[in-house]
Amino acid sequence: MSQSMMSVSSLNTKIKSLLEATFMHILVEGEVASVTYHTSGHIYFSIKDKESSIKCVMWRSTVSKLKFRLEKGMHIVIEGSVGVYTPRGEYQFYAVHIEPYGKGALALAYEQLKERLKAKGYFDAQRKKTIPKHIKKIALVTAKESAALHDMLKIIEQRWPLLEVVIVDTLVQGDQAAVQIANALHYADELAVDVVVVGRGGGSAEDLWSFNEEVVADAVFSMQTPVVSAVGHEVDIMISDLVADLRAPTPSAAMEMILPDMREILYTLVEISERFSYMMNQKLHHLVRELKHTEEILLRSSPTRQLKETQIEFTRLEDEFKRVIRYKLERFSSSLPEMYKNYRQNMLFILEQKSQYLEYIGKKLTMNDPKLQCRKGWGQMSIEGKSIELSALEVDQKFVIEDASTRIEALCLSKT
Repeated sequence: MSQSMMSVSSLNTKIKSLLEATFMHILVEGEVASVTYHTSGHIYFSIKDKESSIKCVMWRSTVSKLKFRLEKGMHIVIEGSVGVYTPRGEYQFYAVHIEPYGKGALALAYEQLKERLKAKGYFDAQRKKTIPKHIKKIALVTAKESAALHDMLKIIEQRWPLLEVVIVDTLVQGDQAAVQIANALHYADELAVDVVVVGRGGGSAEDLWSFNEEVVADAVFSMQTPVVSAVGHEVDIMISDLVADLRAPTPSAAMEMILPDMREILYTLVEISERFSYMMNQKLHHLVRELKHTEEILLRSSPTRQLKETQIEFTRLEDEFKRVIRYKLERFSSSLPEMYKNYRQNMLFILEQKSQYLEYIGKKLTMNDPKLQCRKGWGQMSIEGKSIELSALEVDQKFVIEDASTRIEALCLSKT
């Protein structure tokens, strides 16, 4: 045999060198036939077309840069090189970058995470917390030197300078930003504030991508404090916007949405004060009238007033009585002499009649007087001034015998 012999190892080594030198940096497109996320962090998968397939691997160091999750049936474009695993003589494709076919990786990753979080209930309206109407203390989770923070502080100063503000500094873009934002949210949740606002100003999709990371969505979802997401511009809708309790189109708009306007409050207070003053004046006027009315009632019903009115009435009646008496006296003064004359004549007439009647009575009494009758032969016996019959006398009983001219005291010696 003219040809030299090679060992299996030598052949595999030469094939490895030839393939890796020939296919150092190429793009391959196909459909994901199978995929395995290994515990080591590597991804083992294969892609195919209608006629064949090829095994692929993406090492852990590169997987961390993959924005979306590989799934079976996905049409992708792989950037990388071909390598040979010498011990088994197998070749495979080493992927360093993967893009969805016809769609950006970030867009696909966004849709994948959105669907996954929606299925877990992260976007449910019933779990969203109400933003307080009266906010006293607020935490702003953003970059300390950012324009977004400056804009929010400016709006706070214009609208409600009484607000207590706590600034929680964090990266808002870059590979480490998502983890820092999540940690900052957890810290802000322990500050006993009324509201937490997380966000940043505008930028490219890559600049804003930290707010589309699952770790940030988990942090917002677990918050006990109401969260407002204010990322980018109005057209930018982040995953954090969908999970948060309130989405604001910009950081400045977030302050305008949740804080009252000091000027409107002052205008309202002035209006309320004027209305209150008017109502109080009306009420006081009404009460004063009621008080005067009550005072009049009390005065009319008070004993002192009644006594005074009685005294006045008594004086009036007294004057009226005197006036009537004077009138009567004046009226009858001219007729008094005639009345006196008539009265005197009447009295004399009556006295004369009475005298005649007395004379008549005297004569009648004289005719009936026992003493006078005794002068005609009659006598009288009595004991202690009481008349007694002779038959009623008892032995040794004293009695008096008298007539009109003689009085004799006697003693009864015997009774026959």
